[in-house]
Amino acid sequence: MHIDPLLPVIVAILCVVLLIGLSLQLLRLPQVIGYLFAGIAIGPYGLSLLTDGDVIARLGSFGVVLLLFFVGMEVVPRQLLANWRIAVIGTLAQVLLSVALIVPIGLWFDWPIERVVLLGFVTSLSSTAVIVKLLRDSGEINRKEGQAVLSILLAQDLVIIPMLIVISMMGGSTPSWHELGLQVGGAISIIAILAWALSRQAFHLPFRKYLRHDPEQQVFSALLICMGLSWLTGIVHLSTALGAFAAGILITTARETEWVHHALGPFRVVFIALFFVSIGMLVDIVFVLSHITQLVLLVVIVLLGNTVLNGVILKLLGYQWRESFYAGAMLSQIGEFAFVLAAVGLSERFISDIAYQYTIAVIVLTLIISPFWIMAARRVLGVKNLANTTNP
Repeated sequence: MHIDPLLPVIVAILCVVLLIGLSLQLLRLPQVIGYLFAGIAIGPYGLSLLTDGDVIARLGSFGVVLLLFFVGMEVVPRQLLANWRIAVIGTLAQVLLSVALIVPIGLWFDWPIERVVLLGFVTSLSSTAVIVKLLRDSGEINRKEGQAVLSILLAQDLVIIPMLIVISMMGGSTPSWHELGLQVGGAISIIAILAWALSRQAFHLPFRKYLRHDPEQQVFSALLICMGLSWLTGIVHLSTALGAFAAGILITTARETEWVHHALGPFRVVFIALFFVSIGMLVDIVFVLSHITQLVLLVVIVLLGNTVLNGVILKLLGYQWRESFYAGAMLSQIGEFAFVLAAVGLSERFISDIAYQYTIAVIVLTLIISPFWIMAARRVLGVKNLANTTNP
């Protein structure tokens, strides 16, 4: 009997993911860390069970889309809109100050301005996927500091567009007026759709009555709603995750969250796992071990610096010091969109190959360490974990 050679590879990968996940569960550590370690283990720099990172990265990108879709269904829209000041001022201040803090380092090492700006952008981006997962698991997503963090994360998903434009212009390529027009028009359209939805007490999807007792159609309808709006935002060169988040808010306003959760729950688990596995596959473990001292120093600087920076910004915006610095700790890691910026910077030769490896390693290490960092901040600051009183 012929056996597809891919089958034993899939079985081995599932075993690695399951064993690492169970080990971390016994230690009461977040599952996302297990997925990252699994990616390191099975990737081209580990056991080489899977070497085509592009395929799994594409699948993993759906995980972020589904994650933001579920977040959109769980947040309180009016409460989120009330934090627009935090989102706009906080995010802009974070980006500008991050670049400013890299300037003296650049002067010391005689870096070109392009590298300074790129690394400032990279360190200013936090992880939507990791932090939203932690906020959900701890029951903090609708707390004051949780809403502030979520607002900033969503604003960062928007600010990635002008960041890419700036980097491209520094590299000598200027976006066309057509692209800029699509982005501006798309952003206005998303805002208009959400404003319409939030202005109504409730509305019903046109096919609602046909889906109530048909689980199969529920799956396809839920995927269409989520992926459809993500695709539309991608067409206008905006974040696909942003479109998924807007779709989630529409579902919430339409009061259809129950069957959508039921239909897409298993998909979310699988694709989010693939996303973190794809990140882990990027890590060259030999490089990490060879430069462990420098990397540990850089990770500490990033986590501590971002915690203090974001904490001070939120304190100046009117939050209590405990809320501010706890939110700062949640925003301390470097996020998944930084991989995009780093790749563009490498292609434009703003950073060398070894600097790219350093950047990738620091991003992944901050993602791995950030749950521990946040738990330590929670304990030091005396913040109550709501996980026991709120469903994940």
